[in-house]
Amino acid sequence: MTTLEIETPHGPARAHLHVAEAASAALVLGHGAGGGVTAPDLAAATEVALSHGMTVALVEQPYRVAGRRSPAPARQLDAAWIAVVERLAADELNGLPLVVGGRSAGARVACRTVAETGAIAVLCLAFPVHPPGKPERSRLDELDGVALPTLVVQGTRDPFGMPPPGPQRTVVEVAGDHSLKTDLPALRDAVREWLVRVLELSPRP
Repeated sequence: MTTLEIETPHGPARAHLHVAEAASAALVLGHGAGGGVTAPDLAAATEVALSHGMTVALVEQPYRVAGRRSPAPARQLDAAWIAVVERLAADELNGLPLVVGGRSAGARVACRTVAETGAIAVLCLAFPVHPPGKPERSRLDELDGVALPTLVVQGTRDPFGMPPPGPQRTVVEVAGDHSLKTDLPALRDAVREWLVRVLELSPRP
């Protein structure tokens, strides 16, 4: 693994790069609001992607690099994410089809910025459809705004809600809550099956 420090409009971010030999595509994932890039579901998705010849970049937002747990405003998260993905796409991931995504808040960032990052698909782990107990404050528009193949892996007991499937959106329910730690084998299977389909449709580098 290689760790890169990448400048963004809101301070340095870090990209933890897991390089696949003769990579055919790349997966760029962001972390949750209060967590980091070592979350079990991110680790599981990384493992699956590497086994299918994808280079993986796990992106640490500037507020986490600076040692803060409280997330930055959405516009800052989005701007920093775009800066990191653009830098990686121009250099370490140059020429590779990009799948973007993340867990929880990181999935929201990837959805909101999909047009700017030039991704071919989006992987959402534990997408927070609404704050717990507040279904009226839906964020479903962020998911609905993605017109690309999208996978959402969601715990059956997730207090942040369950999104519906859509025309290009596959929703896989796995046992557990928002952490997605309960059934990692089911998560791996869902990510594997979906990535295989996405890579079959993607242009070769």
